[in-house]
Amino acid sequence: MTDASKKTALITGASRGIGAAIAKRLAADGFNVVVNYAGNDSEAAKVVEAISTSGGTALAHKADISDPAAVALMFERAEQAFGGVDIVVNNAGIMSLASLSESSDALFDRQIAVNLKGTFNTLREAARRLKTGGRIVNFSTSVVGLKLETYGVYAATKAAVETMTAILAKELRGRDITVNAVAPGPTATDLFLDGKSDELVAKMAKMNPLERLGTPEDIAAAVAFLAGPDGGWINGQTIRANGGMV
Repeated sequence: MTDASKKTALITGASRGIGAAIAKRLAADGFNVVVNYAGNDSEAAKVVEAISTSGGTALAHKADISDPAAVALMFERAEQAFGGVDIVVNNAGIMSLASLSESSDALFDRQIAVNLKGTFNTLREAARRLKTGGRIVNFSTSVVGLKLETYGVYAATKAAVETMTAILAKELRGRDITVNAVAPGPTATDLFLDGKSDELVAKMAKMNPLERLGTPEDIAAAVAFLAGPDGGWINGQTIRANGGMV
């Protein structure tokens, strides 16, 4: 069942973690939701089912955002199902950590392909297809400000995303489309927790004045603000959703 009378949000990397929380929050706020995912069919189906059970409207679409043709097809699917796209949330991303001296070509190339090229692919389609009055929310990281060791390649991809965010906001002049980024701090997701000791997680949780990790719902709330009516005057900005860490 689809509802063409509602606005539509397309969220990349929405089968788990922050992306799933965003999908559920925007569905609760009244948007049709396209749940993009790269590989986990069952997790994407669970998000769609949760939204449907709560009275929302969603569909899942499998696409590798590093593939320009796949991204174009994803937008076409959303247009066929819902009549167009109003909100794009570029949440999909990967993180591999190593010092610059120990970073392999594969580590570098894959993060560039997904975090930077993938965001570029989606931004290019959004710039061409998004409805007047739409919203784009990209994802950066607060490590761009913290500049922690071993995060060099990952943070570099996200710093580039912040730059594209500000530039695209200017390029879309006259269409009433805002372009912003959210830069989470440490957030309790598999992406953050994977490979970290309990001691390191506890240390990073204490780094901000609120002395806890963020939750996916914390980040989803920031996205919902930018995507909703109260966020319409925020444009070309990066919001660091990190509890005051940086």
